[in-house]
Amino acid sequence: MRTAFRWSPLLLTLIGLTLLASALSFVKSGHCRDNLWASPDVAIHACYSDIPALFTSRHLDEHQWSYMGGSTSVEYPTLMGVVMWATAWLVPNGDSSPRTYFDINIFFIALLLLASVLIVARIRPEFAYLVPLSPALIASLYINWDLWGIATMLLAIHFFDRHKYSLSAVSLAVSIATKFFPVLLILPALFILWRKNEIRDAVKYLGITVGIWLLINLPVVLTTPRGWWTFYQLNLSRDSEWGSIWYAFSLLGFNIKNLNYISILLLLAIFSAMAIYLFELPNIPTLAQVSFILMASVLCVGKVYSPQYVLWLVPLAVIAMTDKRALPAFWIWQIGEMIYHLAIWQHLASGSGGHHFGLPAGGYAIATLLRAGVCAYFIAVLVAHSLKKRSPQGRDGRRPLLDFLFGSSSSYP
Repeated sequence: MRTAFRWSPLLLTLIGLTLLASALSFVKSGHCRDNLWASPDVAIHACYSDIPALFTSRHLDEHQWSYMGGSTSVEYPTLMGVVMWATAWLVPNGDSSPRTYFDINIFFIALLLLASVLIVARIRPEFAYLVPLSPALIASLYINWDLWGIATMLLAIHFFDRHKYSLSAVSLAVSIATKFFPVLLILPALFILWRKNEIRDAVKYLGITVGIWLLINLPVVLTTPRGWWTFYQLNLSRDSEWGSIWYAFSLLGFNIKNLNYISILLLLAIFSAMAIYLFELPNIPTLAQVSFILMASVLCVGKVYSPQYVLWLVPLAVIAMTDKRALPAFWIWQIGEMIYHLAIWQHLASGSGGHHFGLPAGGYAIATLLRAGVCAYFIAVLVAHSLKKRSPQGRDGRRPLLDFLFGSSSSYP
């Protein structure tokens, strides 16, 4: 009874803050919603959303199956396409159908945000308030359908850290089949199980995750393979795009060649650094503590870093924090995200008929690099705090990996 009484004020506060965040994001979308997302208003008022845009451009308004259209197939994984297609059936025909489609989808997104906040509260109750208070999250909440994948990703982390590995694997597979970003979490999950010497659980976890993902995807692969492949083909072949440091470099006159190969090498470097970091931790970490570090690192060097990607990082950042000393770095990161959020729309406004608005390419490039820089700073703060208590021998008696790799020469004359 005491536990329920202690949690009730927190839960009520979080619910209130989440409803407020959802309402503020709706108000931010108001001008575009009233004007059916006309250009250049979507850029000038920073209220663009993929939801109404893809409703018509992907023929969802005609109830076309998400992966049937070939070149007009949706550029998302299977479950995201199912959500886009299914919610279109709830929309009556009419001139205002894009607005209705938007309203229906953001209702579900608001519910998923609430679910995500409550899951975060179970993992890290002392910092859960930061999720609905995040200005970057509020600004980007209704740009896309990302919350469908975020909620299940957080559920996977919650189950994993409570040793419910089968439920975690199922949730992670569902999340990967929705947005694919959470595939990155397989690596730290397997490492944690391996470090616990739970090899059988690691194999089982990987098998369930892959098996459920295949079960979800195979019907679409077999019936509409070309449409299903659209998402994967796009990500394999795309060049640098909005938000990426590579696009920023190109705007500043530094054109990077062979970007696909560089991306692969950087990804391998990040995985290697992550493995060393996990070895260096004095205790076996939780998945909640390390997920943000890996995903944020990958997004910072990726070929595209859309404004709504911050929706994935905010809850992961909150559950990664174990020390109040990380709060200033969190808010510095949020300021960087908000600067970028304003910069990208003002930059787009300059090329879409917003004659009294706009940000030159150089200014947008600087904002992009600033965003990546403050994110890297926040990652560094979290890593430093987690390693600060490391003893020379490590708490479990192991010699630190970095000392083993780079300090061995001290044993020789």
